[in-house]
Amino acid sequence: MSKNKDAAATKAVVDYLNRQNRPYSVTDLLNNMGKEYGKTSITKTCESLAADGKIREKSYGKQKVYVADQSSFPDVDDAELKSMDAKIVELTESVQHVQDKVRRLESELKTLNNAVSTEDAKKETERIENDMVSLQEKLGKLKEGKVLITPQEKDKVYKDRVKYVKEWRKRKRISTDIINAILEGYPKTKKHLLYHLIQLCVCQEEIGLETDEDYSVKPPDI
Repeated sequence: MSKNKDAAATKAVVDYLNRQNRPYSVTDLLNNMGKEYGKTSITKTCESLAADGKIREKSYGKQKVYVADQSSFPDVDDAELKSMDAKIVELTESVQHVQDKVRRLESELKTLNNAVSTEDAKKETERIENDMVSLQEKLGKLKEGKVLITPQEKDKVYKDRVKYVKEWRKRKRISTDIINAILEGYPKTKKHLLYHLIQLCVCQEEIGLETDEDYSVKPPDI
C-alpha cells in the first residue's frame, strides 16, 4: 500500500475512534468504515497506531479491541458528568415515550387496515337494504295469503315427494327382507341382532344401519 494510502487509513482510523470514543475490533472498524481500506490495511494501521501510543489496544484472549487515547480528550468535571447523566435519563425517557407512541400508532394502523373500507361498507349496506325490501315484499304477500310459487314449481314439489317416499319404502322393504332372512337362522331377537351388528362396527354410520324406529318415523302416505 502506498504512503498516501497508509496516511489516509491512519487518519481515518484515528478520526473514527476519536469521534466514536468507544472500543472496536478490526472487524467492527472494517464494517463501520465501509471496507474502504481492507482488513489487512486496517489491522496493520491499528497495530502501528497502538505501538506509537496514538490509540490504545486491549486484548481479551485472541480478540483485540482498539480505542482512542483518552489523554487526548479534555478532563470532564463532576458537574458536567452529572449534567450528562441527567441528559441521558431525559433522552431515554423521551425515546421510551416515542416508542410507546409508535406502538400505539402501529396498533391503530393494524386495526384500520383490518377494518372494512368505507366503499365496501356502502356496498354491503346497499345489498342489505335491497334484501330487506325484497323480504318485506315477500312477507306482505304471505300475510295476504298469496301463493308465491308457480303451478309448475308446486307440481314438481309433489312429484319429488312421491318419488322420495317410494324410494324410502323400497329401501325399507329391502333392509327388512335382509334382516328377516338373517333372523331365520338367528337364535335371538331382532333387537339383539341389530345391537350385535352395531357392536361389530367402529360406528353405526359405517354400515348405515339405522331404523325408522330409532327416529320414531314412518313413510308417509302418498
